[in-house]
Amino acid sequence: MLKYILKRLLIFIPTLFVIALATFYLSVNVPGDPVEQMLNSNNDAGSSAGQKASEQAYIDKRHELGLDLPVFYFSISNQAMPKNLYEIPKKFQRQNLNQFIKKYGNWNEINIYYNQVQKFSYLVSDIPSDSTNADILINIKDDVQNLFLENDDKLLQYTFTNLKSNIAKDSVLESSLATALQQTNFDYNQIKEKATPNKKLIPALHWYGTQNQFHQWITNFFKGDFGISYQDGRPVKTVIWKAVRWTLILSVISIILTYLIAVPLGIFSAAKKDSLMDQGISTTLFILYSLPNFWVATLLILFFGGGDFFDIYPANGVGQLEPTMSWIQQFWTRTHFLILPIICFTYGGLAFLSRQMRGAMINTLSQDYIRTARAKGLNEEAVLWKHSLKNSLIPIITLFANVFPLLISGAVIIEFKFTIPGMGKTAYEALLARDYPVVYTIVMFSAILTLIGYLIADILYAWVDPRIKFDKK
Repeated sequence: MLKYILKRLLIFIPTLFVIALATFYLSVNVPGDPVEQMLNSNNDAGSSAGQKASEQAYIDKRHELGLDLPVFYFSISNQAMPKNLYEIPKKFQRQNLNQFIKKYGNWNEINIYYNQVQKFSYLVSDIPSDSTNADILINIKDDVQNLFLENDDKLLQYTFTNLKSNIAKDSVLESSLATALQQTNFDYNQIKEKATPNKKLIPALHWYGTQNQFHQWITNFFKGDFGISYQDGRPVKTVIWKAVRWTLILSVISIILTYLIAVPLGIFSAAKKDSLMDQGISTTLFILYSLPNFWVATLLILFFGGGDFFDIYPANGVGQLEPTMSWIQQFWTRTHFLILPIICFTYGGLAFLSRQMRGAMINTLSQDYIRTARAKGLNEEAVLWKHSLKNSLIPIITLFANVFPLLISGAVIIEFKFTIPGMGKTAYEALLARDYPVVYTIVMFSAILTLIGYLIADILYAWVDPRIKFDKK
């Protein structure tokens, strides 16, 4: 068994690496820009000095988050793709430059054009706005933004024509911007004239070493540094710790109650197979299993949480503790608030688990060795609890491996219904806010707990059934 456990632990390493790689790949390819989200500045405005200050703040925040590093240890591309495209700060600009490279293949000319567009953008920002040119400047700034976003030739030609037309409407604008616009247009035409599309056909390997985003992310994760929340700038571990304790409390209590009730209930139902009692239990469990938890939560709040009927249990939050409370008062306050959520957490799993236990028990009771035990004169209690129970637990153990990750993942709907600041609610809010460090930390922990759950299940298999030998091929 020890040898098997060591093998499984060794398998965990590549498995976790693949999960981490997939998680990280999603984190760097999702829509949106985390830096702009944290700075809350999607548009540049004001003078060139203000624009440069805004860009510098963007660069500093990007460096703080480690997003100014290459994504992985290496990249496989082609001769047209530069090794250091990741150094371009703005995500949408990198994406547009990448499209230029795919189309024309000449990075040198593309880079010159990109730098010229930036210079032209600064010049536009320095033009003072007044009543005579305000509308024209708005149109010009929109067109300049299109130069950063567009790579289609027809749209760019249309943009250059618009810029030339708008600049010509005002003599001050014409004297300040006409030459720069002409140079920008020239640099764009150079991209088309000096295109080298054949470079795209030549593969290239770029090596970056350990100074990359994935390496920093995965090493920091296993050091306990999960990054910074994009929502409020707090460390992710602080956000996770505040949420996970409530989910752990609910999940642990729910799992214990589920198994303590479901296993004996399934055994009793199997022992009384096809009796009136068995039919009543089966019908009740089927009804419970078919009820959506959000509907049950609503009914509990309506009937017992101060809705239209009884005001017995609080329906929101986890209760406020006073410093003067004794531990018994604190325990009762928490329990009073958590009774309804625990019922919602438990009833569905209880119904399903008891049905699985009943089915496994009925199958075991039909085996030859059970008939032999009864023929020897053993009483029914000994047959059920000593000879049948262990062999009937294998499906229940398998289900436990799937339940184990719920210790931290939580239940989104229930936590929202009862306003419990647990992991499910936290993950959902983080997903809506695109707070990806929080989301992917929860994903990684769920993956780790899933692997641990399956390992525990394998160990329990060998414990309940000595015939299972993992060390043998």
